Amino acid sequence: MALTPVQIQNVETVLRNSLRNKFLNYKPEPAAMPFHTRLLGRDRMALFSFIHSLNTNFGTSIFEPVAKAIAMDNFESASSQQVAGLQMSSEAFLVIEHIMTGLTTATINPNKIYEIEAIRAVCQKGQMRAVRLTKVDVKLVRSNGDVILFDLKTAKPNAGGFKEFKRTLLEWIAAGLAEDPTLNIQTLIAIPYNPYYPQPYNRWTMRGMLDLPNELKVGEEFWDFLGGEGTYQQLLDAFEKVGIELHSEIDEYFAKFNFK
Repeated sequence: MALTPVQIQNVETVLRNSLRNKFLNYKPEPAAMPFHTRLLGRDRMALFSFIHSLNTNFGTSIFEPVAKAIAMDNFESASSQQVAGLQMSSEAFLVIEHIMTGLTTATINPNKIYEIEAIRAVCQKGQMRAVRLTKVDVKLVRSNGDVILFDLKTAKPNAGGFKEFKRTLLEWIAAGLAEDPTLNIQTLIAIPYNPYYPQPYNRWTMRGMLDLPNELKVGEEFWDFLGGEGTYQQLLDAFEKVGIELHSEIDEYFAKFNFK
């Protein structure tokens, strides 16, 4: 098995705490939907609103802490909401713009290995500029010092957003190498589950912008990378176990909305 009993226990604790904290702090938005409410009932509408709210921050409230709990025993360190770096060189800015222009106009194909080395070659050349970049959702460090940075996305990200996703991945590299030009760094997009299952994930919208083998991990591929082969199935089992365990608490919470 990929995960140890302690890791599974840690994951279950994260899930319990996240759900209970959501119950304590959740305040339904005051949206009057009289037709929906009379047709479906206040409890069902409250559940719908709760699930929508949970989906909105599922990444930060559940997936990020779960990913951290899983990776802690398999990497030197695992952390979330980290800063990739505080500065970039002016020459690195130009290289990133050149790469983005080439990808946007389809005059070049994405090649992460080449892109990293192109940025490394100029990572401390020119003027160093202060930057405020998108925070890293999950940062992993191997025992040999290698750094892996993940940007967690929703299961069906907007196809038009991949241009900015790509830029973020390149900027993280430039910022990391500005601090240490010898750093072995990798930046990737992670999508926690495949909404098209059992069909393969529909990756065509990313092709041409992302180097798919080196910049994208989806569902099982992502979780097994963090915890080893079999982690994904163990994770699903843990979610199911906690859901069954908290069934009465969930019912009790939504029962208070079941009134005229």
